[in-house]
Amino acid sequence: MAVEIFDFVLGPIENNTYLVVDNETKNAAIVDPSFDSKNVVEQAMKRGNIITQIWCTHAHFDHIIGINEIMPLISPKPVIYLHPDDLPLWNSQGGAKLFGFPFEIDYQPTHFLMNDDTINLGQTKISTNLTPGHSSGHVIYYIPEDHVVFCGDLIFRMSVGRTDLPGGNHQQLIQSIHQAILNLPDDTRLLSGHGPETTVGFEKENNPFL
Repeated sequence: MAVEIFDFVLGPIENNTYLVVDNETKNAAIVDPSFDSKNVVEQAMKRGNIITQIWCTHAHFDHIIGINEIMPLISPKPVIYLHPDDLPLWNSQGGAKLFGFPFEIDYQPTHFLMNDDTINLGQTKISTNLTPGHSSGHVIYYIPEDHVVFCGDLIFRMSVGRTDLPGGNHQQLIQSIHQAILNLPDDTRLLSGHGPETTVGFEKENNPFL
């Protein structure tokens, strides 16, 4: 395995925030830092990991709210990845006001992902894909060597992401799932932004939205 993955269920919306550790270098990334993400940083520090990156699948507030909390704890500062199509959502505080959350993001993305970019975490290669539908600039992060996808709110176990928020489009979401998820090997693990993990094969057979 190229990476070790730790899952933290955080906050009132029960977000999955992931710590991804490259086994060769011990460099680490935090995926979608949610409420109380200091717990993720503390776990990484106990393990001797160096957090060098933050992977944002999209800019809804519950997936970025932890950035304010963790950035002061990390030195040097990690790279923050986001697709530019979600920058307007980021700059509108991730839609937090729609849900009554008083939140303002104190930081900006430092690297904008283009369509089908490849990034490196230590010795591990990660493919990124633009998968709009839940939000305009939603992306997934795929580690081919380990057959695992961090798919944010694109697809869940036996469900799919909501499309009734600004920037959402159900037809676009389903198209993104078919193009970026269902063509992967059936044993590929899908690690979503909420709920239990699943696999491509299971969703092909059981997801009622597909």
